[in-house]
Amino acid sequence: MANKIHIICVSGTREKLQMAAMIASVAAASGDQVAVFFSMNALLYFIKGRTEHPPSEGEFGGLMEKGVPPFKQLFNYAAELGDAALLPCSMAVDLLKLGEGDLEPGFGPPTGLTRFLSDSEGAQLLTF
Repeated sequence: MANKIHIICVSGTREKLQMAAMIASVAAASGDQVAVFFSMNALLYFIKGRTEHPPSEGEFGGLMEKGVPPFKQLFNYAAELGDAALLPCSMAVDLLKLGEGDLEPGFGPPTGLTRFLSDSEGAQLLTF
């Protein structure tokens, strides 16, 4: 039986986005049901056309610039290979005045926190 793993990403730091992406991609590739909810500072890095990189919390963030797949690529793998749901927070989408097509490919429809938490019943819930 597959596990159900739901991840909430609110931090915009490289290490937290990277860890969330690694967990999502490995779990999805392993056949687990994965949903990732992006809000606040984490969502900013998935707006089309934004080129800045997230800040590092510490030394390890800089080390990840070489030799590891970037977090965006890992989230894409999770969605493409494992059918993970990448869900933007509806409140954040409204506050940022984002329209349809403003986010990177692979994102599902804006989802409210109440709905995401309701769908998370019985899931392992991780927050980054």
